[in-house]
Amino acid sequence: MSDEGRRFRFKISVIGDGQVGKTSLIKKFTQGSFKKDYVKTIGAQFSVYNKELEGDKIRLLFWDIAGQDTFHFLRPSFFKNSKAAIIVYSLEDNKLGKESFKHLLDWHEDIIKHCGDIPIVVFANKVDLVDEDNLDDSDIKEIVKEHNFLGYYITSAKTGKGVITAFNMIIDELYNKFKTLSVEL
Repeated sequence: MSDEGRRFRFKISVIGDGQVGKTSLIKKFTQGSFKKDYVKTIGAQFSVYNKELEGDKIRLLFWDIAGQDTFHFLRPSFFKNSKAAIIVYSLEDNKLGKESFKHLLDWHEDIIKHCGDIPIVVFANKVDLVDEDNLDDSDIKEIVKEHNFLGYYITSAKTGKGVITAFNMIIDELYNKFKTLSVEL
């Protein structure tokens, strides 16, 4: 192996209902910024993030996929070649929060159908809008265990809570999986 290290490229699909904070989470992680105003994603947006681990260069392509049903027909092509997925739902105690949690397994089904068995993490977003001390996470823990997700993270794109840890977990998981494969080849 050269002194330069290996190069890895991972496509990660970020999915979930509209208005749960997918775009904001990606921007918080990749740029450290947050915009309060909501702008609907049309189709998909792409963000690139570079990271170095153990001397290896990693290029991450985050595909921020529109959550509205009007873009459902585009999802199979957007999911193609994803190495991992992040399903985002809102913790808000309102219709958006309840519906986005209810649709979590629909998103999971979509990913499995189009990508096979890839690592999936759940982000429970917008914790800044609820009383975190009174959160009941028993339902999400059960879903994570039952569907063999890598885990779930409580996040806030606004405050940054949990964002760096959550994204780095999925990146580390992919890196460890694929560096082992490249060594075996």
